[in-house]
Amino acid sequence: MITFVDTNVLVYLFDADAPAKKKQALACFTELTLSGEMLLSAQVLQEFFVTVTRKLDTPLDTPLPLEQAEQVVSELATLPVVQTDTKLVLRAIARQRSIGLSFWDCLILEAALVGGAQRLLTEDLQHGQVVDHLRIENPFLDA
Repeated sequence: MITFVDTNVLVYLFDADAPAKKKQALACFTELTLSGEMLLSAQVLQEFFVTVTRKLDTPLDTPLPLEQAEQVVSELATLPVVQTDTKLVLRAIARQRSIGLSFWDCLILEAALVGGAQRLLTEDLQHGQVVDHLRIENPFLDA
């Protein structure tokens, strides 16, 4: 099953302040990379880089050095990545008009759908919601 992974799942891989979520993110990441079923988007790579290279609001978190973050993004970019193009942006705008979510959330939804994902892992949308054929799951509900 193709699974689109949102930015927050990747960020938790480096979040020392949320050990339970870090453990769950690692389990998801490991399972999906071993199975070859992980899908990302250019938006996710961009958001990940920005998030991990700036200091978070907690004392245990420190930003990744630019070189290390660049290396991680380079490695993530070897996975299947949906590119953000004009058609995807227009689809996201249309989705936003029809369901009222933020543009950025709609861009994630559309990238997942265009990439053929059946599942979206995120903590930003409603767990269990189905959009077209895409099931939204929050992997951190028990974390």
